[in-house]
Amino acid sequence: MAALLMAATAAGGVQAKRPTPSAWDQARQLGRGVNILGYDPIWKDFSAARFKAEHFTKIREAGFSSVRIVLQSFAHMDAGNKLDPKWLSTLDWAISGASKAGLNVIVDEHDFNLCSEAADSCRDKLVAFWTQVGRHLRKRQASVMFELLNEPHGQLDAARWNALLKELIPIVRKDNPTRTLIIGPTQWNSLRQLNTLELPDDDKHIIVTFHYYDPMRFTHQGANWTPEYANLSGITCCSPEEKAKIDSDFDQVEAWSKEHHRPILLGEFGAREGGDMASRVAWTSAVARSAERHGFAWSYWQFDSDFVVWDMKANDWVRPILGALIPGKG
Repeated sequence: MAALLMAATAAGGVQAKRPTPSAWDQARQLGRGVNILGYDPIWKDFSAARFKAEHFTKIREAGFSSVRIVLQSFAHMDAGNKLDPKWLSTLDWAISGASKAGLNVIVDEHDFNLCSEAADSCRDKLVAFWTQVGRHLRKRQASVMFELLNEPHGQLDAARWNALLKELIPIVRKDNPTRTLIIGPTQWNSLRQLNTLELPDDDKHIIVTFHYYDPMRFTHQGANWTPEYANLSGITCCSPEEKAKIDSDFDQVEAWSKEHHRPILLGEFGAREGGDMASRVAWTSAVARSAERHGFAWSYWQFDSDFVVWDMKANDWVRPILGALIPGKG
């Protein structure tokens, strides 16, 4: 009987069902990743896109295993919170292009500032978003994962964020019962808030994420959206003590992961262009290698716009940053 079943399967008479990958399997598959498309005009006008289909292949060939598609969807909803069909078509294009290139995909809802300033209206929009997107993407392969919201903070404190998760997770699970979800704690996905995160014990298809930009005075020097760092310059990195601090911080995350039996994604890290290149390379390499030693998947912030690893004008990688992320590729 077993031989007949195997023969039928090989002949196409019976389709063998693939086992559902665990969150730990999914985290390993995510591996080394990069954030994409967050500030690209593609979402408003496909013909104006900076990011092209060939960039997916470039990303894969450089040694990355995944992309985190950064979505600011609220601006593409009508008065009833229905998503624009054209916007959904662009999302389909991005997911299909990444998947065809052999990349895992994180679908990241990124309206974090709007949500943290107006939690009530955010709740309605997130419910609408994940109801629509969860159903729209329900037949996508397991390599497509959902991140419920980037960096909750402000009004979305721990209590309110945990309450919102209790609504959002069941909504997604209606159409995606075993899809891997990515969820992080409040205060901009701070590792220091991991202990406040409340997740359903019986849902093991969850990867927990955190973001890392410490020390901010180095990674964000000259950033005009952060008044305390906007006028800083000339700050360097990384001394042995600074590298040891990265390891120590990641030790805390690893300890939490082991205690709570949850795999980890370092969903964002990067040092913006305000710092000198040698220091940026040293910091980026230290963070990426430490994350790997601790068993975390990671996703660099970001491909294009700022903190970049790809130079659109030169149509090439920013080689020192690429080499810091993927050794031997610089």
